[in-house]
Amino acid sequence: MTAVMTAVRARQARCAALGFWPGPIDGVDGPRTRAAFEAARAAQHAKGLPFQHVSGITRIHWHWTGGGHVPNPTDLAAYHALIPATGPVVRPVQPTVQRSHTRNANGGAVGIAICAMAGANERPFDRGRAPILPVQLVEMVRETARLARIYDIPVSPWSMLSHAEIQPTFGIVQRWKWDITWLPGMEAPGDPIQIGNRLREAVRCELLNP
Repeated sequence: MTAVMTAVRARQARCAALGFWPGPIDGVDGPRTRAAFEAARAAQHAKGLPFQHVSGITRIHWHWTGGGHVPNPTDLAAYHALIPATGPVVRPVQPTVQRSHTRNANGGAVGIAICAMAGANERPFDRGRAPILPVQLVEMVRETARLARIYDIPVSPWSMLSHAEIQPTFGIVQRWKWDITWLPGMEAPGDPIQIGNRLREAVRCELLNP
């Protein structure tokens, strides 16, 4: 059976993001998952917060579009926020509108995509004719921090992660997705979790700013 982001799996991810480990993120509502949920819910209640935002949004998924430096109609139909090479962030729809940006894991997730990597190839590596620009990374981090504040999304591998991290983190099979495993200045793609950690650290620093 193909793994999907069920309600239980999403709850497990939320518990892990809040610092209460439910065991494997496997969609099984066992005693460890239930205990983590009760502990996480109590901790949130003590802060005057619900277990999760009323909208149901609990995660942010990072992507690149595989296109040029400006969004095209396909990009506008797939993501909640797009980061062009120049100009402001493009937000085609509200985060509460479900979009198809991550196979079997769209529910509760905001899709942010950098407009880049047209013609790129993973092996042998070719960054293509529209590689990610440093300014786009800055804007993606800022947009992530903005959403994190609104929707109470912690900085963690279970709540802010790249498309390339979905399969190793949640066990939900993707189709040869390597976004985001390359950043400006790298000679070749790297480990998705390590790249994700770099991005999360940047978001953490951004959130320290008022």
